[in-house]
Amino acid sequence: MMQKALVPYALIGLFFSLSGRAAGPQASEAASKPEIVEHGHFQLHKFEQPIGEESYEIEKDGTSLSAKMDFQFTDRGSPVPLTATFRGAQDLTPQAFEIKGKTARPVAIDAAVEVQPGKVRLRDRDQWTEVASPQRFFTIAGYAPTTMQMLMVRYWAAHGSPVELATLPSGSVKIEPRGEDDMAVNGRTEKLSRYTVEGLIWGRETLWFDGRRNLVAAITTDAEFDHFEAIRDGYESALGDFVARAGADNMAALAELSKGISGSRAETLALTGATLIDGTGNPAVADAVVIVKKGRIIAAGPKSKVKIPRNATVLDETGKTILPGLWDMHAHFEQVEWGSIYLAAGVTTVRDCGNEFEFIKAVRDAVAGGRGLGPRLLLAGIVDGSGKMTVGVQRVDTPEEAKTWTDKYHDAGFQQMKIYSSVKLDELKAVTEEAHRIGMTVTGHVPEGLTTYQAVEAGQDQINHIQYIATMMFDPLPEGAKRLDRTKAIASIDLSSPQAKKAIAFLQAHHTVVDPTLALMEFYTASTAKPPASFEPGVTKLPVELAAELNDVGPPGPNAAVGEKSFEKFVEIVGALHKAGIPIVAGTDQTVPGHSLHREIELYVQAGFTPMEAIQAATIVPARVMGVDKEVGTVETGKRADLIVIHGDPLQDIHNTRNVESVMTNGRMYNTAELWKSVGFKP
Repeated sequence: MMQKALVPYALIGLFFSLSGRAAGPQASEAASKPEIVEHGHFQLHKFEQPIGEESYEIEKDGTSLSAKMDFQFTDRGSPVPLTATFRGAQDLTPQAFEIKGKTARPVAIDAAVEVQPGKVRLRDRDQWTEVASPQRFFTIAGYAPTTMQMLMVRYWAAHGSPVELATLPSGSVKIEPRGEDDMAVNGRTEKLSRYTVEGLIWGRETLWFDGRRNLVAAITTDAEFDHFEAIRDGYESALGDFVARAGADNMAALAELSKGISGSRAETLALTGATLIDGTGNPAVADAVVIVKKGRIIAAGPKSKVKIPRNATVLDETGKTILPGLWDMHAHFEQVEWGSIYLAAGVTTVRDCGNEFEFIKAVRDAVAGGRGLGPRLLLAGIVDGSGKMTVGVQRVDTPEEAKTWTDKYHDAGFQQMKIYSSVKLDELKAVTEEAHRIGMTVTGHVPEGLTTYQAVEAGQDQINHIQYIATMMFDPLPEGAKRLDRTKAIASIDLSSPQAKKAIAFLQAHHTVVDPTLALMEFYTASTAKPPASFEPGVTKLPVELAAELNDVGPPGPNAAVGEKSFEKFVEIVGALHKAGIPIVAGTDQTVPGHSLHREIELYVQAGFTPMEAIQAATIVPARVMGVDKEVGTVETGKRADLIVIHGDPLQDIHNTRNVESVMTNGRMYNTAELWKSVGFKP
């Protein structure tokens, strides 16, 4: 490995003391000129794909250190540039900090911190405020630039390694040493120190440092929840190992945390007195009893017909409702904290719709093996072609590559293939042909340049996102049409038109499954005139790091009305698909963690589903689609005991599905309020 003239942190003070001893005019002139004492370079990745770079330079300027950082990447054709400067004392006590640019495609930042005697001035865009100066703090705003995280950990280590460290402009962090790893790097083994950081993003980040406190790897997520990695030059060969170790370590940390969450581990459990909505479509059963033994339902029905075993632990659920555990069919399980959140929201099974290969395998296996906390994971392996919208490193630019990746995912126990936006038609056909041959199904986007008709005719079984269905229902737009043109066309769709009827008949004939992600589409319509909390109350219960981003909306733009009309049309289309018998499965594509699944099924009721049908779209319908309906999806004798207990009757008001009190999975019942709190949410 070739380091780029890095100066060990422990020696920086020596530079300063030697400089301070200089004498005479020439020495004074040299002392007044800033001296570069450290510089470095990181490769930036999203889903392990190289997408940009970060460089930094640290100067000694008098008695201060000054750091300049240039961070930039391109994500699916969109540039994400960011610059930051930091000035601090020799021990890194902050004096000034400024950051400007973007931290993700949709997220802009423009902030500054000025430290003055007894107070700190903070700028957010063009607004200044003042706060009292904390006794000990560091200046940082989010996961990027990576260099700021390195300086923060150095400051933390040099100031007593406090349990919690205040950060400005806002928040605080917890930094935890997690041990040492022997990492294979370019044919040699190097011992690196591993740390986790909580507070800069929602959830944990994992950082590795060498023996000189140089940050060599950061495994984190960016401001739109996507996997993000920064790797110092010379360590690229270990990227996959860093990703897998971060996933396994974080699952272990969360599993330790879960041991303190109350609930029942009884071998035989009897839930009594609740109303049972078993998910089959049968009428609700009042005063029901559900018996669970070793994680399996051995009886479920009216109290008059179910005998409670003598050795059972009995839980009185009178006045509550029992439902099957919910499904999220469009998950991206990119942080281990999603495990607690999904369970807290009543979700016991998720389909991960594209992830990093090493990470998601580690997480799935940890949950399945009882070494981690979370729902059951079914996996769709993502593939993409080369192009401006490319994501990840699983390229299928030839039919041979398509077969190779499909086989690799199948051999690793994935259930589906996920098509992304740059796959070409011949490669799409190759993926679907191989997937169907070996017993997998295919879901995903409709790639750029293809129509939904072409994708389905090529063998794609399922479609993610309702906009790909909407585009089937109007005449093709001219080449080069703008996004606004497409939005207007969607808003003007007539569901009684020949195009709309043709599309619905085509999807019926091909038995196509649709996961619309309506909650995500609705979130795009948020503004100061329509704040997120006005339709999604979950945003009031978020950790501060998430709340700051998800509630940061601007005033309605000039095309807000047509955007709102296009969303209303999406809801109407989902209702028409459902009426035609086309399977609709509930999925969120993340959006507001945990809460958006409930919003998704609320929108289905708005689209014309009955409350029972909306519940089934998040229970038995996805279980059938994924071929596991004999195992899960309903509360029936012989099935896995994946179930939830809620307050209120969701058949009278679908909003009551949000009131999850307890969740059972893998033979254990958890208190959901404690699950929410375990990852910083309000219950």
